[in-house]
This record gives sequence, C-alpha cells and structure tokens, in this order.
Amino acid sequence: MFIQTESTPNPATLKFLPGQSVLGTGTADFPSSDTADKSPLASRVFGVEGVTGVFLGSDFVTVTKADATEWDHIKPAILGAIMEHFQSGQPALEGEAEASGHAEHDGEDAEIVGQIKELLDTRVRPAVAQDGGDITFHGFDRGVVYLHMQGACAGCPSSTLTLKMGIENLLRHYIPEVVEVRPVAA
Repeated sequence: MFIQTESTPNPATLKFLPGQSVLGTGTADFPSSDTADKSPLASRVFGVEGVTGVFLGSDFVTVTKADATEWDHIKPAILGAIMEHFQSGQPALEGEAEASGHAEHDGEDAEIVGQIKELLDTRVRPAVAQDGGDITFHGFDRGVVYLHMQGACAGCPSSTLTLKMGIENLLRHYIPEVVEVRPVAA
C-alpha cells in the first residue's frame, strides 16, 4: 500500500491519501481523541503522540498536529497507523457517517436554507475537500449564515479570508437574504 501526502493551507494539518475509499459517503470529524471512540481508524491515528485532530473524508484522512510537534517526527508513525488500519480490515467508522453533515433547519427560512446548503454542496465543499477539510451548515438567523469548519479548515490561518471573501461573497451573490457568514465552534 502506498499512501500519498499533500500539504494543506493549514501548516498544522496534513492530508493523507491511502489510494482507496476511507468513508463511502459523508465525513467524520474528530477534534480530539475523546471523540474518536466510533472510529477504529481515528483511534489508531490518535495513538501517535502529537496528533490533536483527525478528519475522515471520502478518500482521505486529514491529521492535525500540536504546534510543538514537527511533521518529520510523526509522519512515519501516522503513515504506519493508517497502513495498519487498512490491513486490519476494520471499518474506518462504526455506524454511518452523516450523509450531508449539515444541521437540520425547519421554519420560515427553509427555502433559503435549502439554497444555502445546495450552494455549499455544489460550489464550496468540493473545493474545501481538496484542501483536506469540510464546511457544513450550522444555522441561519436574520441574514447571518453560521458555518462549521472541520478538518484542515478548523484553525487554518486563511479560514477567515475563505469565509469572508469566498463563501460570503458567493452566498450573497446568489441569495440576497444572506448578509454575513460567521464560523461556529465545534
């Protein structure tokens, strides 16, 4: 098995491509080892000292490291953990990943929220996945869209610029009711 790695815009995060499916559909975010109990793969990667976050995508694993840890020191152990996982035959995630990852929203804004989710799914999420992350809808209130940033996007130095200049401008262009985009904490 040959696992490729790609850098991301977030220097604390590296994208690992095992060359096969990781999750069939959806994504799974594990911002700490305490949250990884449903994922044998994430649990194994968290076994590497210095790993602070694991994000699973359709065909990639994004790993976030502690600031004091150097990639040169932990990358071989992470590669080993991912390889061991795939050789074990265990699933990456016990149970199903969320199909969309978006929060549910009922009410008078349902049509606007549907348009927001569609734009996120078709225009934003595929591009963000290329960088090893995901952005999901969290809420909409009085013109403000709340988004949850995961994987390489969480804590990325350019995430504010991505939100304000990219996503906010896109949503405002297509949906006049949108006035602002804000991130939410996990």
